Order: sequence, then C-alpha cells, then structure tokens
Amino acid sequence: MTRAIRFHEVGGPEVLRIDEVPTPEPKTGEVRIRVRALGLNRADSMYRTGRYVIEPKFPATFGYEAAGTIDAVGPGVKGFAAGDRVAVIPAFMFDEYAMFADQAIAPARAVVKLPDGVSWEDAATTWMPFTTAWGALIDIANLRAGDFVVLGAASSSVGLAAMQIAKHVGATPIAITRKGGKIDELKGAGFVHVLQTGEDDIEREILRLTDGQGARVVFDPVTGPGLESIIKATCKDAIVFIYGALSHEATSIPVMHVLGKHTTIRGYEFIEVTGDDAKLERAKAFINEGLSAGHFQAQVARTFAFEEVVEAYRYLESNSQFGKIVLTLD
Repeated sequence: MTRAIRFHEVGGPEVLRIDEVPTPEPKTGEVRIRVRALGLNRADSMYRTGRYVIEPKFPATFGYEAAGTIDAVGPGVKGFAAGDRVAVIPAFMFDEYAMFADQAIAPARAVVKLPDGVSWEDAATTWMPFTTAWGALIDIANLRAGDFVVLGAASSSVGLAAMQIAKHVGATPIAITRKGGKIDELKGAGFVHVLQTGEDDIEREILRLTDGQGARVVFDPVTGPGLESIIKATCKDAIVFIYGALSHEATSIPVMHVLGKHTTIRGYEFIEVTGDDAKLERAKAFINEGLSAGHFQAQVARTFAFEEVVEAYRYLESNSQFGKIVLTLD
C-alpha cells in the first residue's frame, strides 16, 4: 500500500487527508518513484478550493513537483533504471498524474536525473520555477550578456529562478517588489537592484540603472496599473512577458511607447515548454548545467514532514514565506 495526500471535498487546508491506497504500477512510458521530497505550489491550493483550470474529481489527488529514486520502470522506458536519483518536471495536469504520495507514477518524459550533490529538497523545488523562467528568458527572448531584465514579483520562486538564470548568462536582473520587508531578503538572495512599488519611481529608476536605454526584457506575473511604468522603461524592440495576473486592477498599456519602440507584449505559459519534447530536453540540459556548476539553487523557505501537510499549506497560504515550501519523507 501507498500513502497519498488527497481531499474528498473542496475547502481549506483542513480538508487534506493522508489515505492508504493500492501501490500503483507503471504503465508504458512511465516510472514509479519512491518520493523523498515534494514542492508546494499555489496551483495546489487553487485546485483544492475549486479555482483551478480543471475541476477536482473526488477523492482528488494532486502535486506537481517531486524528487526521489526510481523503484520501477514501465514498458518502453529507456535511459532510466531502478535506483536512479530523479526529479519530476510538471509536464502534466493533476487529473493525469499526481505526485503527492510516497510512491508516485510519472511519465518518463517529465523525469530528469539529478546531478551529484543536489539535495532532495532542492531537486523537488527547482524544476517548475527554472523551467518556467528558461522558456521565456532563454528560449524565446534569447537573454544574453549585457541585457537588463525586469522581474515582477521578484520574491516568488519563479522570480528568484529568473534572477539566477539572468546572472548565469551575464544579464542584469532588476527586482520589483511590493513589500519593503522583502528588500533585504532579495538582496541576500543575489539581487543588486531592487525597486519597491509605491515607494520608487519605477520608470525613472529603471532608466537610470540602464543608463537611459531601458530594459530589453520584462518578465511579469502581476500586471495591473504598475505595468505601464515598467513598459515605459523598456528599450526599442523589447519583449514584455505576462505570465500571470496577480493584480485584480485594470492594466494600462502605454500605446505610443509600444508603437514607437516596437515593443512586443505577449502572454506566456509554462506549458509552452513542457508540451514540446524538444524544448523540454533543451530546458533539462540548460538547467542541469547550471545546477552542476553551482549557479542554480532553489530558495527553500521551510520544510515540513509529509504528515504535516495541513500545516504546510496553512503556511503557504499565509503569504509570509520567501521561497519554496517542501514536504519531506524518510
């Protein structure tokens, strides 16, 4: 038997239960993983409360990020064997695969071997944020040395991963945060330039930091009224990625700047990478290179035991963390 975290009704963290279920067997193209660490995501909470892009079917299982050792390999799987240390890249939906169990089935295409020295906690929290950032910054924008990139919600796991990727290729990241209490944490994590919404003149400061040229890339999950100032501080032929809508306020676009500077504004989704086998393989290679070189490391805010899942989600939903929250298993 296997222990799985499930919920039988929508609601707060208190609806989560650890149920005993039959141990799953891998089918063609799948592996089974003995899980050692799990990464928590906002999508988990949205799914549990009925606000996600798919509706839960009860009893509902979930979980996108995991790390552990392979203990069974299904037919047709090549390149993996029992005992391999691996992590899972979220290249599926909750109603297809669910990682939150002590033995989980994953599609082999979404599994990656770990470089030596990477901890279970780091492995379980690296792949979603780094793959998300890689797809926009490297695959599409071709971020390179000398570029400036503006990162909205910079204290998020994706913002922190984007910062590390930017520095890895020689670009300069500029953090945007709403909370003054996050400034020292952002600088401690590696940001040199941190601007606070509502306190700094965002347009003026970005132009100052870029010697009047403006940023070439913007990577923003917030939108809202603050995006206008950021766009005004971009250079000619800049690209602005919108990968979320955390603000519930209207978003203004400076049309004359967009026209005059030939600015590209595009929506971006994680699935643009995970839904394409060739892109996914390139992302794996790039991120593993950065991990092996010691340039990439997930920011882990706090770890909880598997059995403390309710407390872990209460902490996630308190919005007080800096970085990722992890569940660990013996």
